[in-house]
Amino acid sequence: MSAFSPVLPAVTKAPLLFLRPMRERPVSYQYDPPPGIPERTGTYDPHLIEIRNARPLAPALSLDAEGFTLVRAHSDFSDYHDDAAIRSAYYPEAEQLIAAATGAEQVIGFDHNIRNADRAAKGEAGIRAPVPRAHNDFTLRSGPDRVRAELELRGLDAETLLRRRFAIINLWRPINRPADKSPLALADVRTVAPADLVATDLIYRDRIGETYSVQHNDAQRWYYFPNLSPNEAILLKGYDSDERAARFTPHAAFDDPQSPPDAPERESIEVRALAIYPEEADAS
Repeated sequence: MSAFSPVLPAVTKAPLLFLRPMRERPVSYQYDPPPGIPERTGTYDPHLIEIRNARPLAPALSLDAEGFTLVRAHSDFSDYHDDAAIRSAYYPEAEQLIAAATGAEQVIGFDHNIRNADRAAKGEAGIRAPVPRAHNDFTLRSGPDRVRAELELRGLDAETLLRRRFAIINLWRPINRPADKSPLALADVRTVAPADLVATDLIYRDRIGETYSVQHNDAQRWYYFPNLSPNEAILLKGYDSDERAARFTPHAAFDDPQSPPDAPERESIEVRALAIYPEEADAS
């Protein structure tokens, strides 16, 4: 339980970072770039926006409509320091939760991140800081590319499976304590215009990935789940092959003015999973 009162306003105001419109394609290096080349191009401006408390709406939220939802997700898993244990023991929990929430016939966890700003600043291996820039992890191109790669890596028949509806779904939960500091803001997909999403290159040593940076639009509506506990999890859509469903859910960490000043750094884990739906399944 959180140490402060759960009675919170319906709306909080806080800055989120949005990509300033630019002519060039944004680029972000995922390693130290060559001398003279900036690690990241593009300018991200803070916009003070209203972020609504989504808890009263939680029973009605849908991955296929708003692009995110809240689930009760008790877990006895605690070995978050052990990458192999996460993959062998925690991934199956995440896969079962996603299957139950979506009706997917097959769910495959394929990637995860643990985030803690203090530990990341100390240079701990495998630990990342929360991301304050509004973004979506996959794009119209990189979503299917990643799904195909993960299926082929496992020796599965990608050509056959990709004829079905498939999605990438992120399961996000706090570790050890409520996420009072740097909670996750999520955009209602229905309020995000296609032009708000800007394809951005992620440059790795051996490949080029692609995510969406997000430009600000007054029509966007943003939400969060205050006092999110380790027994709860957010599901959000990273990609969906069904054009009638929510396909990309912009999100970002933010400084919640309602958080107590002595709140510890947020520690969280996010598991990305591929969901393959039954034949003939769609979002209708």
